[in-house]
Amino acid sequence: MKVVLLKDIPGMGKSGEFKEVKDGYARNYLIPRGLAKPATEGEVKRIENEKIMKSHKEDLTRKKSEQILKTLQRQVHKVYVKVGGGGKLFGALTPLNLAEILSKNANMEIDKKWIHLEKPLKEIGMYDIEMHLPGGVKGIVKLEILGEEKG
Repeated sequence: MKVVLLKDIPGMGKSGEFKEVKDGYARNYLIPRGLAKPATEGEVKRIENEKIMKSHKEDLTRKKSEQILKTLQRQVHKVYVKVGGGGKLFGALTPLNLAEILSKNANMEIDKKWIHLEKPLKEIGMYDIEMHLPGGVKGIVKLEILGEEKG
């Protein structure tokens, strides 16, 4: 019997895949537990349409992420912070702080989860900030941390 898997089943396949299984296995195990459905003509068309829609949505997400990254990479983002002796910051810049700064500079919403830092930034200087955006888009954004002028 040909079935379409509704959930990932280790050793068999992933959700949305079509599999040929023995009739008894399908009727007595997979279908009653909600793991699979018989692969009728209508079900096959529905699954194919879902795959097309999912692929289209992923393409849109990737294109939007690429656009966000291009916008962020157009400039070196400057941040003015209070510093102590030796160029050390009072506190540190974390992904949350950087998301707020980049959001303000680029006039768009930047999620802190997109920013990957090995450790918080604690000194003035130039930094390459690694970005991991939705849709598998990765890139580097330049950030310069400067001390505030005392005035």
